Amino acid sequence: MQELRRNPLPATLDASGAPVAPKVGFVSLGCPKALVDSEQILTQLRAEGYETAKSYAGADLVIVNTCGFIDAAVQESLDAIGEALAENGRVIVTGCLGAKKDASGADIITKVHPKVLAVTGPHAVAEVMSSVHLHLPKPHDPFIDLVPDHGVKLTPKHYAYLKISEGCNHRCSFCIIPSMRGDLVSRPIHEVLTEAENLFKAGVKELLVISQDTSAYGVDVKFRTGFWNGRPVKTHMTQLTEALGQLARQYGAWVRMHYVYPYPHVDQVIPLMSDGHVLPYLDIPMQHAHPDVLKRMKRPASGEKNLDRIQAWRKMNPDLVIRSTFIAGFPGETEAEFEYLLDFLKEAQIDRLGCFAYSPVEGATANALADPVPDEVREERRARVMLLQEEISLKRQQAKVGKTLRVLVDEAGAREAIGRSAADAPEIDGVVHIKRALAPGKAKPAVGEFIDVIVTKADAHDLWATVA
Repeated sequence: MQELRRNPLPATLDASGAPVAPKVGFVSLGCPKALVDSEQILTQLRAEGYETAKSYAGADLVIVNTCGFIDAAVQESLDAIGEALAENGRVIVTGCLGAKKDASGADIITKVHPKVLAVTGPHAVAEVMSSVHLHLPKPHDPFIDLVPDHGVKLTPKHYAYLKISEGCNHRCSFCIIPSMRGDLVSRPIHEVLTEAENLFKAGVKELLVISQDTSAYGVDVKFRTGFWNGRPVKTHMTQLTEALGQLARQYGAWVRMHYVYPYPHVDQVIPLMSDGHVLPYLDIPMQHAHPDVLKRMKRPASGEKNLDRIQAWRKMNPDLVIRSTFIAGFPGETEAEFEYLLDFLKEAQIDRLGCFAYSPVEGATANALADPVPDEVREERRARVMLLQEEISLKRQQAKVGKTLRVLVDEAGAREAIGRSAADAPEIDGVVHIKRALAPGKAKPAVGEFIDVIVTKADAHDLWATVA
């Protein structure tokens, strides 16, 4: 952590002379892992009696949690810091960009914004709180104001992210996350399961399990056995999923798995998806299919094994939905290697897919690879992938017309409700538009409620349905 200046704000008093709780503004950028970091910081702030401000003007200082993965995210973070400085003037910065240096080794944030109060890297709750204490003193005894067991959340009340580990042991050539977040560090399994239970008790109906590599959970501690509710549970993806599924069943909720690498032991997770609580949904960032491209990317799996595994999983559970991301135009990618990727996608029939034109990231080893693909070719290949995926997604979506699906309601408007099925993770997948016309005396759908709907129409992304 880098401390830049010391100018604590004196505590303010109300008309009666009592101290007023100091207010902290918060800007959270980046991925769900960063969102969980933000929630942990906000939880600690609330536990210590700080209040959150809804505007820059109403804040005594502002915390900006940054992303630093790709150039666009770096610029968005720098712009957010600049806006906070312009509107408020007292800014603490945390997150992945805080761990990033330029080519000369200088801190990127302080080089652009030298007036920030302090800079930390990611998952640095203690360091952020130390900076807050320095510039905005603690307002009270934390035993007086209590915080819910599930902490402060930035998501709607009916779903939440559960981060099971930090960091990553892979060294993919296009990625700099390990240099910012470090190697894999798995959370103790009793801590993870206790947090999950507290979230379910608080009314969460969907728990989204996240990490940099969910399949590797427990590798760093050699799958150590922990204890939860008096029984032994291994620090391993399979036993974690089984325990989360039991909790979800108890509370009538969903568990959704994200960032799953297709390791062999994932085969053991598929049977756990049969009862509708651990959702038949896997988010698997494959990135490419051609073996040579995957080698240049330093990815941990081959395209052939991925295809075989997907086909085996679908035999085990025909309802399985797979989401993935791919990169087009990686350095050295030939037209033949790209066509191989297209053939893979035609065979794999992935349900949800995002494709990005390769973008060099400062500090990534892929920048030194030979034969960079021209910008226009990268973008043209990305467009071809998405055009093919549009056809695949439309076909798979239209197969749902006439079927009855279980849906979790996210919004309930005057004319329609909007929900998500087991195939739809929040904010990254599609939605289900639900007609509000109901039989006399039947209650309208409510946010956070599960309802059954009959699908009447589909496009490549969304569904339309009526209440069953």
